Amino acid sequence: MMSEPIRVLHFADVHIGIANYGKTDVNAGVSSRVVDFLQRMDEMVAYAAENEVDLIVFAGDAFKTRSPNQTFQREFAQRIRALSALAPTVLLVGNHDLPSSAAKASTIEIYSTLDVPNVWVAQDYAVKRIATRRGDVVVGAAPYPIRARLISEAGTRGITLNEQEAALLQRLHQELARLSQEADDLAGADVPRLLTGHFSVGGALWGSERSIMLGRDVMVNIGVLADPRWDYVALGHVHKHQNMTAGRSDVPPVVYSGSLERIDFGEEHDTKGFCWVQLARGRTQWQFVRVDARPMLTLKVDCRSATDPTQAVLDMLRHHKLAEAIVRLTIGLVQENETMLKDAAIADALKNGGVFHIASVSKEVERSRRSRLDVSPDGLGTLELLDRYFKSRDITDERRQTLLDYAKGIITDEVG
Repeated sequence: MMSEPIRVLHFADVHIGIANYGKTDVNAGVSSRVVDFLQRMDEMVAYAAENEVDLIVFAGDAFKTRSPNQTFQREFAQRIRALSALAPTVLLVGNHDLPSSAAKASTIEIYSTLDVPNVWVAQDYAVKRIATRRGDVVVGAAPYPIRARLISEAGTRGITLNEQEAALLQRLHQELARLSQEADDLAGADVPRLLTGHFSVGGALWGSERSIMLGRDVMVNIGVLADPRWDYVALGHVHKHQNMTAGRSDVPPVVYSGSLERIDFGEEHDTKGFCWVQLARGRTQWQFVRVDARPMLTLKVDCRSATDPTQAVLDMLRHHKLAEAIVRLTIGLVQENETMLKDAAIADALKNGGVFHIASVSKEVERSRRSRLDVSPDGLGTLELLDRYFKSRDITDERRQTLLDYAKGIITDEVG
């Protein structure tokens, strides 16, 4: 008789401390954007509790920086405490969790130091068998690869840079293969196995993580991870949710859960959330659970031909859902109507629409192209020069002739 699948929560890249496009929340004492990230964690904790989670896997990067302030540490710890009260919790060390020097502690090492119940801080390449309410799971941990350690293990002295990179990757692949074998030996026939890692995989689609990345990446080959000895591979580091083995039934799901909240407009169109896994030997199922991430909205309006550019912008805004969104607005104008744009009216419309934060209101003004005279102006009469000026301003033939007639009358009167 088959045992019931083990319910696993897989999430990553929380990055507490990112405060783009926010202001201080007086109640929380932190940026309103930090509150967004914490609320996404709260949504996830509530889902895990409601659905009776058996195992929690955090695939790395708890904070924005390697030295988070005490408030950020407290807020993250409160949520880890809530999760670990529900089920055994694995905290994998990501690149943002690593200290700047080997002598210092990682940002999540305190949970190991204090021997927090039900929490395993996975900072080494290791395999562990974990008991859950629905049965045992063998978990392999592959934290962010530390280049200095790999270099010493790979013995790269006296070789070229390209040879060094190849040796580093080979050493990392050897470590991952070792984890696969150890998990297979420890699990036996029926116990499901899960690998969690924090690194880049060749072919992954990137989000905005490169803009906040710490350290140089080693790119792992998907073939090393897509090993049938695993039943699910829970990845962190890349912020865009994706299944690296989509459409393949011969290998386990190799999945980036993605980040829980949008960092900047590079992630405007990305869905955010976590993965809910029904883990079973050879028959794992999983789904992506979307959270209510802060919407980001890029708006562009072309007002170059508008006689009332302000009204054109206001009309466009009425057709978009602005409530609680972070908005950036670009307005196309020409020199002739640039001064007619009323900035205050547009700002009021955005605020009245319930915008969470106005990231920017920028103007792209098209400057008139001035054509060069076909000949030297020397020897040209006043009307000829005026005619060429009107042509450079793209004035229609009919209106140009009318203006020239008026000019001719003025010039004649002055001469007379």
